[in-house]
Formats: sequence, C-alpha cells, structure tokens
Amino acid sequence: MKLSETGFKRVLHATNYSWQGLRAAWTHEAAFRQECTIGILLIPVAILLAETAVQLAILLAVCILVLITELLNSAIEAVVDRIGHEHHDLAGRAKDMGSAAVMLSLVLMLTTWALVAAQRFAG
Repeated sequence: MKLSETGFKRVLHATNYSWQGLRAAWTHEAAFRQECTIGILLIPVAILLAETAVQLAILLAVCILVLITELLNSAIEAVVDRIGHEHHDLAGRAKDMGSAAVMLSLVLMLTTWALVAAQRFAG
C-alpha cells in the first residue's frame, strides 16, 4: 500500500490485507480453524441461550475475542519463527505469552458462557 493512498482506496487495500490474513490463518493454523468451527457451531446455541440482545452480543463477542487473540498469537509465532528456529529465551517467552493470551481468552469465553447458562436455567 502506498503512503499516499487515502480515503476509500486505502480502506479497500486494508480490507484486502485483512482478508489475506484471515485466509492465511485458516490455511496455516489448525487452532484457528478449530476455534472458527466451534464459534460457528455456538452461534445457534447462543441464539437459543441468550435471553436478551445484550447476552447474545456478549456470548458472540467472547467467541470473536478468542479468534482475535488466536490471530495475534499466530502473528507473534510467525514473526518469531521468521527470525530463526534456534532456542532463544526471548523468543520462547514471546510464544508462551501469546499462548497464555489465547488460554485466558478461552477461560473468559467458558466463564461467560457458563454464567449466562447458569442465569438462564437458574430462574
């Protein structure tokens, strides 16, 4: 993308780069494919489980947050691997932190879904 591109042309280019990133994640990252599949399967469950539009938005948002976190983790791993595959403490730390971020997003998703389900079925 040229630095001089602005406005709608810039948005089109940025959108294209984003789609390329999603395609790359789908093609090269099994965890991303698995999390997308789970998210798609959870959409109808969320519609049935949620009692309000806000609950539905929250259930879907935490699923999307997992995907966002996975994309960032995959980007970190790709950059670290590009630099080299030999062991380095900082590279290992970066990968571990990215993995921890994914884990925390999954814990947040599970907790949110459990709380909404508990509220739905408790009363």
